[in-house]
Amino acid sequence: MSKLVYLVPLFPLLGFLINGLGRKSMSRSLIGIVGSGAILASFVVSLLIFFDVKNNGASVIALFDFINVESFQIPFAFQVDQLSSLFLLIITGIGFLIHLYSTAYMHEEEPQHFGRYFAYLNLFVFSMLLLVLGANYVIMFIGWEGVGLCSYLLIGFWFKNNTYNYAARKAFVMNRIGDLGFLLAVFWLLFRLGTASYGDVFANVSKLSSFDVTAITTLLFVGAMGKSAQIPLYTWLPDAMAGPTPVSALIHAATMVTAGIYMIARSNILYTMAPATQTLVAVVGLATAIFAATIALKQNDIKKVLAYSTVSQLGYMFLGLGVGAYTGAVFHVMTHAFFKALLFLGAGSVIHAMHHEQDIRKMGGLKKYMPITHITFLLACLAIAGIPPFSGFFSKDEILTAAFAKNPIYYFVGVGGALMTAFYMFRLYTLTFLGDFRGTQDQGNHIHESPSAMTIPLIILAALSVVGGLIGIPEVLASNAHSLEHFLAPIFAESAKIAEHHHLEASQEYLMMGSSTLAIILIILFTVNRYKKYRATEQVDSSFSKLLENKWYIDELYDSLIVNPLNGLAGFFKNIVEKSGIDGMVNGVGRLVGYGSRQLRLLQSGQVGNYILIMVLAIVVFFVIWFNDLSIMRFFSKIF
Repeated sequence: MSKLVYLVPLFPLLGFLINGLGRKSMSRSLIGIVGSGAILASFVVSLLIFFDVKNNGASVIALFDFINVESFQIPFAFQVDQLSSLFLLIITGIGFLIHLYSTAYMHEEEPQHFGRYFAYLNLFVFSMLLLVLGANYVIMFIGWEGVGLCSYLLIGFWFKNNTYNYAARKAFVMNRIGDLGFLLAVFWLLFRLGTASYGDVFANVSKLSSFDVTAITTLLFVGAMGKSAQIPLYTWLPDAMAGPTPVSALIHAATMVTAGIYMIARSNILYTMAPATQTLVAVVGLATAIFAATIALKQNDIKKVLAYSTVSQLGYMFLGLGVGAYTGAVFHVMTHAFFKALLFLGAGSVIHAMHHEQDIRKMGGLKKYMPITHITFLLACLAIAGIPPFSGFFSKDEILTAAFAKNPIYYFVGVGGALMTAFYMFRLYTLTFLGDFRGTQDQGNHIHESPSAMTIPLIILAALSVVGGLIGIPEVLASNAHSLEHFLAPIFAESAKIAEHHHLEASQEYLMMGSSTLAIILIILFTVNRYKKYRATEQVDSSFSKLLENKWYIDELYDSLIVNPLNGLAGFFKNIVEKSGIDGMVNGVGRLVGYGSRQLRLLQSGQVGNYILIMVLAIVVFFVIWFNDLSIMRFFSKIF
């Protein structure tokens, strides 16, 4: 079955071509069937590949030579193993639900724009599949750039709004900064080892010096920082909310932002051999988790809260990678895909019912109008907050336990972030669904539950958010119950041999689980009680609250330190160097030739007398020159 792996990215590619080329002639229903059906077909094949890998192990499927020169060869090959097959299920499974949801959410778009949307969405999934299937860093990089392009196209989908165009451009530029690090790391590997294939790189990693390994892993991490929105390259992701809400769900849950985690997990042996880089990954991840959580505390746009939540959760994933809990990080990618897709699609359902209103201060009381959206959103909030037995509890607990074993400071700071997560998520939930309705009368008269094409994906994702964590029950609760760890063991086997192992006592793990869960429950009860009777007029924000609401003014800081100086420098080159210098010189030559031509044209007067005069003068000049030449020649002949 693994030999048919090429079908997995092929179906979305065909969907992109059909919808893209036929968008002006196809109906909305046909476009939706083609776009969603392509991803469903990929999911079915991915499911068969998953079980094939589980039963028969990994394989590399070479399709053709991509680059073949004397010094190195880069095959176009797919790596079909435990890690890639798991990501295939996440990408295609969540991707299909988002495509299905989009058929109803985007129904107001004109058919040609509806087709353009699904074409971009299919291309996005194709690029992400190429990224995780590539058997070498070059193929990964092609998919890596593909998701960057698609994010630009989808964030700026409503291109008539310049604010959205700016958000798309910001995402594209910031990702290119990180991509430079990735590209340099690939060149470094080719220079040192003459290969970029995973199998060859990991088999010959001993040939690299410690400096080489540290430099390569750091450069790869720079790429991951851009793609997965870590400090300082995180500010593009909240602005990516400019795109349609299902796009936000796809970016945050199933594609793009998880690419950095996948890349480091795939390169786990390199990072295990570079402890300095691992510490950098852990510190940056933890700092991002806490920093983004503080911003989410005071955001009032329903999608912005979820965006900063994603940045924070990605920080936890990088914390897991940095402390060597590779399985925990991948586990959290999976559970996060369930509940974050659910949260974004639930937010889209709310926005759809509220006629595109996104300010949670103008909502409230939606519980009685939207029962399915309400209960599924609540389940997602419980999952992301880490309440047992929901999926987020198991994956986040695994990361925090590994962090404690590595450094207790990591653990306590991480728990602080988890408490903030519970606060801002239940602030969002309470202001949106509980209390009295605070919107306009017209909005109140038209609020209704979303159609089944939107609620069915919510129900499926809610079920996964509830039970998805059961494949990763920790050993302390049940021996040999962590199915995901056993499944992924071959991927991380070499790292496990050389990494330091820190084991905690069972009583200590129970204490950590119990105390953190109790603290989270108390935070949830406090938050619900605090905001269930919220009135917009009673809110008086402090200066610190304003600081958080304005995102610590990081965007303004970047504008002052980077954007404005670069714009000023660009203006200098444009106005002084280019227009006055280069253009002035080129245009000056043109003006000089034009002026000279105009003066010579005056000689063509049409008067015979003037022509005779010019002819006589020319003859005189000729004879004077000729006489002088003869005199000079006689002079030199006498001397020599």
